[in-house]
Amino acid sequence: MAYADKKHFFDQMITVYGRKPVLEVLRDPAIPVYRLHLAQSNRRDNNIEEMSTLASQRGIEVHEHSREQLSRISKNKRQDQGVAVDIQCSSHRDYQDFLAAQNQLADGDASVIEAPAMQLIALDRITNPQNLGMIIRSVCASPMDGLLLPRDGCASLSALVIKASAGTLFRCPLLRCDNLNQALADFSQQGADIVTLSADSKTSLLDYQPSGSVVYVLGNESDGVSPEVRALANTHVSIPMNNDVESLNVAVTASLIAFRDLLSS
Repeated sequence: MAYADKKHFFDQMITVYGRKPVLEVLRDPAIPVYRLHLAQSNRRDNNIEEMSTLASQRGIEVHEHSREQLSRISKNKRQDQGVAVDIQCSSHRDYQDFLAAQNQLADGDASVIEAPAMQLIALDRITNPQNLGMIIRSVCASPMDGLLLPRDGCASLSALVIKASAGTLFRCPLLRCDNLNQALADFSQQGADIVTLSADSKTSLLDYQPSGSVVYVLGNESDGVSPEVRALANTHVSIPMNNDVESLNVAVTASLIAFRDLLSS
């Protein structure tokens, strides 16, 4: 497999660990499982036997590892319980592949002057797994083109996120990046508005009319977007509040943004 193809393949992979979450994944034939990982030190109890049986029935590769090797795969030795599973999500990819596809789409049609307008939500240090899962669910259900999610700094794609997303994590168009600031700069260079929420803005979310592509950035549950992200933004919008309420939960805000066009139509 060529390097680019290999990278693309593994960009689509997420790893779930823990006996209950892994069993739930294996029991659902709709979830595309690539590989099951087991620690060689596992006692062959009913859970391990069921995992092995389900993997065999579904034609899933089973790899056994030392405890140390398994912990490097799960990245959570304290909670993986000696099992992990790789899930292939075809809707997940690196943001640079998404940008390249947008440009290729425009280049392939002489009548298209620019890449088609896109709408994304980006997350800056969202650390609560339940919030992340609910945001994923809203984006998946909405007309948005994707969710831009840093590999570091946000909550990991754990069983808690899967549960909060009601399983939509596997179908959500997820765009991964190593550095959010660099990714936002790349989208800005492609002509996208970088939009953050600000209570002081005179422009409300529903009144804002983007002239082209747009990336809405939602910040940390406690202190909002970082100063670096705020410096990259060229547009700020507000959500009008009543009864002295200062702000909304970030997952609620994401839902309002994700369905903004439908609410204003």
